[in-house]
Amino acid sequence: MRVVIAEDSVLLREGIVRLLAEFGHEVVEALGSSDFLLEAVIKYEPDLTIVDVRMPPSFTDEGLRAALQIRRQLPAASVLVLSQYVEERYAQELIASGSQGVGYLLKERVADVREFVEAAERVASGGSAFDPEVIRQVISRSRGLSGVSSLTPRELDVLALIAEGRSNGAIAKAIFVSDGAVEKHITSIFMKLGLAPNDAEHRRVMAVLAFLRDS
Repeated sequence: MRVVIAEDSVLLREGIVRLLAEFGHEVVEALGSSDFLLEAVIKYEPDLTIVDVRMPPSFTDEGLRAALQIRRQLPAASVLVLSQYVEERYAQELIASGSQGVGYLLKERVADVREFVEAAERVASGGSAFDPEVIRQVISRSRGLSGVSSLTPRELDVLALIAEGRSNGAIAKAIFVSDGAVEKHITSIFMKLGLAPNDAEHRRVMAVLAFLRDS
């Protein structure tokens, strides 16, 4: 996997470079700002671009706007946002750019380096990786819609975990219920959202993201 990184913190940037190298991946460009990020992606055609949200010069949303620009200009490019913050409007727009090859993880909630690398690999291969908190906050912007407003708090938790890419068994362990209970929740979620259930994990994630994209 060939990767381009845009992260203003030199310690974190170099840490990600070394971490990815340990797992056999190559960082072809590591930038401290988003100024030339699009140019780097066009030049190197990486399998994945990892970008922070708040970068120089204003430290507001430069990185995320650059990520959106990449997705608009290069729809097939895989982008993983790694940030301390959930920018709800931009997160929703990022999802709207397509449900494949996109992710949004929160730095403070990345507790396992192997899981982070697996998430990066999943996004690079066309999958999705979203922190549940990102999904919850994006969903909260759509609570006025009849389908979303009808979801129970437990169903919202399950929906967030589905979007994170977890299997039924993993969801069951996370919320301390049986696999059968998870299946019932998923069936109910898709019925309320008007989405056809599908057994394939990536198809389920795509369906959830498609709903969020259109919300």
